[in-house]
Amino acid sequence: MATKAAYKRLSKEYLAIQKNPPPFITAKPLESNILEWHYVIQGPPDTPYLGGEYYGRLTFPSEYPYKPPAIRMVTPSGRFQPDTRLCLTMSDFHPSLWNPSWSVATILNGLLSFMTTDETTTGSIKTTDSEKRFYAARSHIFNLKIQKFRDVFPELCTIPDNAYQLMAATETRKRVNTTAPTTVKARPIDPQTPHAQRNESTWTRTVSQWKRWVLVLVLFVYLIMSKLAARSSSASEGGS
Repeated sequence: MATKAAYKRLSKEYLAIQKNPPPFITAKPLESNILEWHYVIQGPPDTPYLGGEYYGRLTFPSEYPYKPPAIRMVTPSGRFQPDTRLCLTMSDFHPSLWNPSWSVATILNGLLSFMTTDETTTGSIKTTDSEKRFYAARSHIFNLKIQKFRDVFPELCTIPDNAYQLMAATETRKRVNTTAPTTVKARPIDPQTPHAQRNESTWTRTVSQWKRWVLVLVLFVYLIMSKLAARSSSASEGGS
């Protein structure tokens, strides 16, 4: 539960962000808990994150503004491990470096600034610009699958025209990365033989085999019937 000082400070900061939102950043607290903030960072121009939508949350201690929050980014970005506490100057990893004059806007601006660098820290990862652009293109679709994102940011829950193509591409990538290749041994097929002709040939061979078996069966039955008839005829003559 937030202290009076934390509640007053965070309420004031929310009003300030609403009035003057930082570039590329949207943030708001939960209505049920002012200590839990959710944010969305839009990928800025001239970065591999352009077009990306990165959702995360800040968890403030009840002693805020005298202690720093935990910072997480939920959306895969190619820069941070998803939903992992990040070690930044303004996070709870470094309470001794925290400055009580810093605000939510300061924290998120710092996060965005760090995101666009190549510095490493706990919770960061290294990927190529191509991979970052891949994540950026699919970030919005990823966020739409998160219930909390939909609850907090309903105004951002739009479905782009290429949503289904992006979801299909993502699923294909998952299957390619997780499915081991298999080797199937097959009888060689003449590449010059059309597919329909090969099917017809197979069907013809199957029918021919059945015809031969039916013919053998008919001959067998005929022989049996002939022997029975001969025995019957012999018995009749002997009785006479």
